[in-house]
Formats: sequence, C-alpha cells, structure tokens
Amino acid sequence: MRWWRTAVGLLLTAVMLFPVYWMVAVSLTPADRMRKSPPDLFPLAPTFDGYARVLREQLPYFGTSALVGVGVVAVTLVLAAPAAYALAKLRPRGRAPLQFVLLVAQMIPGIIMALGFYSVYVRLGITNTVWGLIFADSTIAVPFAVLVLTSFMASVPDELVQAARIDGAGPVRVFWSVVLPSSRNGLVTAALFAFLWAWSDFLFAATLDGGGALKPLTLGIYRYIGNNNQEWNAIMATAVVASVPAAVLLVLAQRFVAAGVTAGAVKD
Repeated sequence: MRWWRTAVGLLLTAVMLFPVYWMVAVSLTPADRMRKSPPDLFPLAPTFDGYARVLREQLPYFGTSALVGVGVVAVTLVLAAPAAYALAKLRPRGRAPLQFVLLVAQMIPGIIMALGFYSVYVRLGITNTVWGLIFADSTIAVPFAVLVLTSFMASVPDELVQAARIDGAGPVRVFWSVVLPSSRNGLVTAALFAFLWAWSDFLFAATLDGGGALKPLTLGIYRYIGNNNQEWNAIMATAVVASVPAAVLLVLAQRFVAAGVTAGAVKD
C-alpha cells in the first residue's frame, strides 16, 4: 500500500505552505485580535482593513516595481539574446573564458556591487531614478540570462541554421528568424527570472534610494513595517498583495520555465 506516501507528501506540503496560510490568515485578522496570546489559528472575525490600507498607501510602490521589472526584462533580453546567439552559434574566440567570467559574475556579493553603484550614482546624481535601478538590477539578470540562453540556443539544430544560410540569410536574419523563435522557452525563462529579481530586489533599492518618491515595493514594505510595526494585518496584507504578481507569472510560465531549465543541461 502506498497510502502512507501520499500522507507524507500531503504533510510535507502542508508544512511548506503553512507560512503562506499564516500570512493570509494574519492579513485578515483585526489588529486588536493580534494581541491575543496565542493568536487565532483561523481568523474568527476576518477584516479587509489591511488590504484597503495597502491599496490606499502602497499603489505607487507597486507601480515603481512594475516599471523597474518591465525595464529589466527589456534590457536583459535585448543584451542577453544576441550575446547568447554569438556564443552558441557564431562561436567566437575566447567564448569559454567569457562564459566563465559570466559564471563568476553570479558569485559577486550584491552588497559589493551596490556600494560600487552608489559611489558612481552619487557622482552622476542619478540616485533614486527608475532607470538607475533598472541598470543595477540588469547587472544581475543579464549574466544569468546569457548562460541560460546560450545553452538553449546551442540545442537548436545546426541544420536549421545552415539551411537558412544556404537560402541567403545572414547572421542577423538567422538570429531573428530561426534561432530566436526556436528559443521561446529560454526567453520566457530568462524574462521571468529577470522580472522576479527586479520585483524582489531590496539591496539595490535601499542603497541607491536618494530619499525621493520613486521607491519600489520592497522598500515601501520595509518603511511601512518600520512605521507601523504593531499593525501586522496591514503588513501581511502588503506581503500577500506583493506575492500575487509573482505567483501568477510563475503559474502562467510554468511549462516554459520547466523546458528552459531542462535545456540548460544540454551539453555544448
């Protein structure tokens, strides 16, 4: 009998999802009930006051994060796709060391990069700008996207590329009409991870913020918690609302991400 495997699986799933349930439950719990010890496991008198406050106070932060996320995705794909095509199909000299450098770039601590950006941004006077955050977040997303897309584009059959060249297509036409459409799963994977990195970024946002009004969501949550550390229903409501876009994107792009990650294991 395999019922015990199902039971263990359900138990482990419940344990892993309990923090999500607790976040939603607390977001619906009235503020006065949060002072009860122990707190209610299930909100007996649910309220949406926390969500109303979030929608009233946090929408500008959502807009900034969405704008930064879309910008990072655009910059990442524009830079990473041609670079990956060159490494995978044009095979220039020194591509192996370059791929190693891209891999090493993923290991640089974010705080080091943030401090370096801060000194440069202060001199240029571009702290607290949307495009400044887009550039900073792209430095993390682009190397990862190049590595993923390189492995994926390397799996595109060379016969397709050669057939296009025989028909008179140049390198740009081959990239645009043959390799890029065949790399849809890899592109979706790279775009999704780039957006999620930008959406959840806190380090660059906290370091490069100059005290202005253009703050992303993570910084808005941080300062909201600092100013209202007793109103946990509003805090958790912010976390729930902030999790919705990421969860929706993951569900919609699940099959593309699975195929893109699998393609990353193809040997060149």
